[in-house]
Order: sequence, then structure tokens, then C-alpha cells
Amino acid sequence: MSANFDPALSAAHAAAAAQNYPTGALYVVATPIGNLADISLRALHVLNLCDTLACEDTRHSQTLLRAYGIDKSSAQWLAVHQHNEAEAAQEVVRRLQDGQRVAYVSDAGTPAVSDPGARLVWQVQSAGLRVVPLPGASSVTALLSACGTPTHDASGFVFVGFLPTKATERQHAVQALGQETRTQVLLEAPHRIEAMATALAALGTRAVTVGRELTKQFEEIATVAAQDLLGWVQANPQRTRGEFALVVHAQAQAAEAGGDHDRMLQLLMQELPLKTAVKLAAELTGEPRNALYERALALKSALNSED
Repeated sequence: MSANFDPALSAAHAAAAAQNYPTGALYVVATPIGNLADISLRALHVLNLCDTLACEDTRHSQTLLRAYGIDKSSAQWLAVHQHNEAEAAQEVVRRLQDGQRVAYVSDAGTPAVSDPGARLVWQVQSAGLRVVPLPGASSVTALLSACGTPTHDASGFVFVGFLPTKATERQHAVQALGQETRTQVLLEAPHRIEAMATALAALGTRAVTVGRELTKQFEEIATVAAQDLLGWVQANPQRTRGEFALVVHAQAQAAEAGGDHDRMLQLLMQELPLKTAVKLAAELTGEPRNALYERALALKSALNSED
């Protein structure tokens, strides 16, 4: 951490000091996910300004702030993590009620998305106090912006986060991923990435983009078939190191084959009960049964309205 951030602190003061920073407010501050230069000017100003710095890990955050040339006294630090969040939130509320400015940071990225912070924010809001978001780095949006899509996809994405650690629960979670046709974003730790890759192989040829060490010196971003992800990880011993974000891409064939599937459903429903028609269509197309069932209901409703 040899970079000199003195000019950044000066720029932060020049750019942000004239803005309003109300007292008695919780500032939810996004911090870099690996590259220190990704901090925002407003975040630097608030981290310097705040009366209390609540954080997931005080030692980690102290190192981070010192890299930026910001020092806080021991009384200004408050640990708020997943094991004490409900209780520690009460202390945050008390300090806010005393008129303090409290900033909250997680170890990296945007708090309250996958990291702690959501319960803290809820309790602060429930106490009638203000919460001010300071947006910034996020592994979720970083990978989404770099993974692309072969066709226009207006269906959005689903944030899944970490899958269960137990094998059976993880298998069930992957089955749910396979039923979801939209883009999905996952996170994983290095010591579980091979288990994750093994589980995702059940998705077959569905495209997966993996981002390793995003924003850092050895960043890697690659798109492979789900069934090939484990081979990609094992092809280089370095790939079991670092933090991971993964995108399970939307089922591209769903939109393109929609017309053919509708025609198939219509023909099957002419000869078979709806549930039987859907079951057979799912076996023939490999599409999720729930999605085909909803489509069959819509087709049936449209046909009845024409009559």
C-alpha cells in the first residue's frame, strides 16, 4: 500500500466538502473490492468527517483508512458484523441520537448486499433516523458489466449470493438455478470454488462467466460452459485463490425458441390434458416445467378469449 493518497484527500475535500452532511445520519459507504484507487471522493470525505466508523472488521478497516492517510481514535471505532449486528445496531442508534455522523463499511464492496449491514440499516430506519448511501465498488455490478450477453436481454438479473455449503443443500440450490431462465449472480470463496464448479456442472452447456480477483493485479474474467467450469479452475493452480463472482447467463435459447415451444404446446394441448402436455413438452425441450406450465395457461386463456 505504497500509493500516496494525499492529493486524493485534497481533491475529496475540494469536491465534496461544500455538500450537506447531516448529523444523526448513518452513511453506508462502499469501499474498493481490491483496487484502492476505486474509492470515491465523497467516500474519502465522509470517512474523514464521521464521528464513528462502524465496520465489519476493525483491523481490516483501520489498515484501509491508514492507506488513505485517515486516522481515527480508538473510541471512534465500532465493530458491527454478522455475529453482533442486531446488538451493535442499538449502539449505532444511540450514537446517531446523540447527533453523531456514523459511517458503516464492510470488508470490501457495498455493505448490506452480501456483506453485513442490512439489519443495521433496518434498525436505524426503524428508529426514524436517516440513512445516506454512498455508492461505489461492487463485485456484482463489476462482473455484470464485463460479461456481456449474445442478445438483448430485458429480463434483468437475480442476485443469489453464496450457495449453501452443505453438498445436498447446494445441489438443490443448483437445481433452482437451472429452473430460473434469467441471469443470476453468485459469489464464492476460494476454498469452495471447486465444490461450486462441480455443482454447477449440472447446468450442462449453460454459459457461466467467472470473475476472479476483480479489479486486482491478477484479475481474470472468462466465460465457459457450466460443465467446463471445474476444468477451467483446475487448469491453473492460481485459480483456486482469490475471491470469485460468477454469472450464470440467461437461457439464450428461451426467447429464440419461444415461438416453437408455443406451437408445440398448442399441438399437445389439442390431444392431451394440460399437465400432461406440459410434462411432455418439458421432456422434449429441456425447458423448466414451471415456465412451460405458465406459458400453457396463457395460451389456453388466449384461446378461450378468442372463443
